[in-house]
Amino acid sequence: MSDYKFVKTGKLKLKGSSSDHKSSKKHKKKRKREHEEESSEKMKDAEKHGGWWTVSSFSGIKGNIAIEMGPKTFIYSMDNGLLTLGPPHKTAEEGPSQPEQLTAIQISESKVAFKTGYGKYVSVDEKKRVVGRSEAMGPREQFEPIFQDGNLAILGYNNCFVSCDDEGDLVATSTTAGLDEMLVIRSDAPLIKKKKDDIPEEEKGDMRSCEVSYVKKFQSFQDHKMIINETERSGLTKAREKGRLHEALLDRREKMKADRYCK
Repeated sequence: MSDYKFVKTGKLKLKGSSSDHKSSKKHKKKRKREHEEESSEKMKDAEKHGGWWTVSSFSGIKGNIAIEMGPKTFIYSMDNGLLTLGPPHKTAEEGPSQPEQLTAIQISESKVAFKTGYGKYVSVDEKKRVVGRSEAMGPREQFEPIFQDGNLAILGYNNCFVSCDDEGDLVATSTTAGLDEMLVIRSDAPLIKKKKDDIPEEEKGDMRSCEVSYVKKFQSFQDHKMIINETERSGLTKAREKGRLHEALLDRREKMKADRYCK
């Protein structure tokens, strides 16, 4: 096996001409296209693996994750605190089982901690075993994921990379990252973020429903009766499109002279 050492480098700072607007615009378009292509690839990957996609940068290592040490084979947490390889899944679509899922917690710009389903932190012990027995987070519980040339390896606090021994138990014994140290981190975080709904509840539905909701929220019921302006509402549709529905509804209430809160 040909081992090679990962080279950890700092962020490359590029200097560009502020006057070269066309070049900058072209670069932005390229980055946008690359981002869209990457998102598309992640979607395809997730579809093939039961909703679990391959993490390709440190920012993706958070929340619910699973560590794949081989095709369809994940790190498995046992109730005695040891970590081992789970049995290979029959199909990739199955995704990791519950004992194969960890919680990733980012603790710096490059370090992360992992927590098992038993509520224990993963650490490297004195025997260089990777175990899930810690009650709290300290230096031993800090790991550094290192991405290079499309590969990923995880460095323990002892400057050794995580791998599996001949018995299938998790260890951190090698100072170099070879084929045995290569792994994949998968996440089931939603790839498509839901857009925040900024529309107030009283402005949803048809125009009469909007006005009823608005009156229920703002009208003072001095005579215990809900008073609705039943005149033509065609202008309200245009008002909503222009983002001034609230103002238009207030104008209708003012015309009725029925609420002491009207100006």
